[in-house]
Amino acid sequence: MSGELGTTNLLLGIMAVVSILEAFAIVGMCVAGFMAYRRVMELINGIEGRQVAPAMAKVNAILDDLKDVTMKLKEETERVDHAIRSTIDRVDETADRVRSNVRAKTSRVVGFVRGLRVAIETMLQTRQHQSYET
Repeated sequence: MSGELGTTNLLLGIMAVVSILEAFAIVGMCVAGFMAYRRVMELINGIEGRQVAPAMAKVNAILDDLKDVTMKLKEETERVDHAIRSTIDRVDETADRVRSNVRAKTSRVVGFVRGLRVAIETMLQTRQHQSYET
């Protein structure tokens, strides 16, 4: 039996050594991963400082300019809209005035022409009645 325990102890010793080596390997991978993480973060911070921050400043400046242009365009659009509306109102008022003035002035002429037509028709009818009677 003592032979069997020696083999078992040898296998247990080998497994213990392998477990310790695995633990060192895991700790080494953790340290390497942390170092890689730190380097990547430094690289990202460097890129952000050199590339992203100036680009964001330019984008913000462009957006501010765009906001100003949009505001001016809106103001001008409102001004033009107001001018067009007031012009249309004036044209409508002028058309109403012209229409009423034309009606007022032409109503006399139309009345005179109608009266003249009625007089002519009456005269013609009277002549026709007189010619039929004779």
